[in-house]
Amino acid sequence: MSSIVLATSAEDSRAVEAVVAHHTEMNGTLGLLVEALVQAAEAGDAPAAATAHRRLVDWTRADLLPHAQAEEAAMYPHAHRDPQARLLVDAMIAEHGVIGGLVDSLADATDPVRAAALGRALQVLFEVHMTKENDQVLPLLALSSDVSLAGVLDGMHELLGGHSHGTEGAGAPEASGGCGCRDGGCGGGGGTAEVSAAPAPAPAPERHSCGCGGHDDAGNLPVLDARAVPHAIRHATIFGALDGVAPGAGMVLLAPHDPLPLLAQVDARWPGTFTVDYLERGPETWALAFTR
Repeated sequence: MSSIVLATSAEDSRAVEAVVAHHTEMNGTLGLLVEALVQAAEAGDAPAAATAHRRLVDWTRADLLPHAQAEEAAMYPHAHRDPQARLLVDAMIAEHGVIGGLVDSLADATDPVRAAALGRALQVLFEVHMTKENDQVLPLLALSSDVSLAGVLDGMHELLGGHSHGTEGAGAPEASGGCGCRDGGCGGGGGTAEVSAAPAPAPAPERHSCGCGGHDDAGNLPVLDARAVPHAIRHATIFGALDGVAPGAGMVLLAPHDPLPLLAQVDARWPGTFTVDYLERGPETWALAFTR
C-alpha cells in the first residue's frame, strides 16, 4: 500500500489506512492457517491436519464471512451509485458468493488434501479480491465528495478489525510505511516514506539461541517468508499471521534483518504470549521460531 492516501479529508484518509491495515492482517492470518493445513496434509499427519482444518473453517466463519457481509452493507452500496464502479462492485459481490461457496466446501471436506487445496484457492481469491478493494473501491469512496468514508465505516468493527479508524490501531505504523527500524534496515521498498516518532520499544518477547533444543520442532512449523512481503505492509502481515497461531503452536518467520523493533511491537501487542527462538542470524536471512 502507498504511504500516501488520497482522500477528501484526513478522516477519510485514516479510514482507508485502517481498512487496508485490517485487510493485510486478515491476509496474514489466512495465509498462516492455510499453510498449517497444507503442511500437515503433505506430511500425512491426520490429527494435525484435522486441527488445522477446523481452525481454518472456524476463522473463515467468525472473521472472513462477517467481514464480507459488512463490506456489502457499509461500503458497496455507496460505490455502486457511481456508474463507473457499478460493474466492479457487482463483480466484487459475486466474488463474495464464490468465497462463501469455498468456505462451505472447505467445511464439508473430509480429505486433508482436498481441504488444503480448497484452503489455498480461498487464500488466492481473497488476496485478489482484497487488492481490488484496496486499489479501486476504497480510493473511489475516499475521493468522492458525496460520501464520507469515515462516516460510512463508523462502528463497523468487522471492517476495521475492532480498531477505530480515528485513532492509531495496531496496523497504523505500517499503513504509513514505517516499520520502526528507523534506518531502513528492513531491506524493503518505501525508503522515502515518513516514519513518525515512536516511544521507546517495550521489552521484546523471551528469546534464546543457545542450541538447547528449545526449537527442535521448528521444522514442523508453518513458515512466513517476510522477505517477499512489500515493506509497507510487512509488519501488518506478520501480525495477522501471529494472530492465527494457536496456543501451543507456532510459526517460523524469515526476515531480511534482525527484527528487533518487530519483537518489541509483538510484546506490546501480546504481552508475554510468544517465546522467540533464533534459528538463523544473517547475514542475509534471519529465521525466528515464534511459539505461543
